[in-house]
Amino acid sequence: MANILNIETSTTNCSVALSKNGGLIALKEDNSSSYSHAERLHEYIDEVLSSAKIDRGELHAVAVSKGPGSYTGLRIGVSAAKGLCYALDIPLISIPTLESLAHKVELQKGCIVAMLDARRMEVYSAVFDNGYQCIEPTSAKILDATSYNDILQDQSVYFVGNGVEKTQSIINHPNAYFDAQLPSAQQMCGLSFSKFQAKNFEDLAYFEPFYLKDFIAIPSKKI
Repeated sequence: MANILNIETSTTNCSVALSKNGGLIALKEDNSSSYSHAERLHEYIDEVLSSAKIDRGELHAVAVSKGPGSYTGLRIGVSAAKGLCYALDIPLISIPTLESLAHKVELQKGCIVAMLDARRMEVYSAVFDNGYQCIEPTSAKILDATSYNDILQDQSVYFVGNGVEKTQSIINHPNAYFDAQLPSAQQMCGLSFSKFQAKNFEDLAYFEPFYLKDFIAIPSKKI
């Protein structure tokens, strides 16, 4: 048996899921427009454990969404996950954010483009087939009218994530379908259990989030 706490903080969705052998048993999340992870993450962790009547000492691992995504959000999620793993002496599992996001889409044919909003007309994206195998790794893309034409020509393409709105505004193709959703810890459950079974763990001392690009501080407009 494996009780795994799953943490997703790569976007505005502060999401915590508790799973047993890959099955979801408790979920708490808030996808309001403002980042509130620093205030709510530990509260959500306590609520999820309490609702499932599972003590922290009964956890077998903690899984965290590794990125890409919000620099601050990822830092908060990874710091919380590391702290729990260290205190409980249990392994840390990392889940690529775009891989878990892709699992929000179920399809028989075609492919999935999981995408997160970046600056201006840029997105972080990865492409998966209908079996969730990655066929184009995570990268930063500047969108234009010809983006993803190579995969749109002969199959249905399902764009999912918070990068969908800007993508939909410039890509007009009959094979394109759009679903604006945020990553959730719920889709991490099966992925984290598979990694737990394979003992695919991170080095607790050296693991860092996958930012994809260097953090750039934006000056405050406040006087």
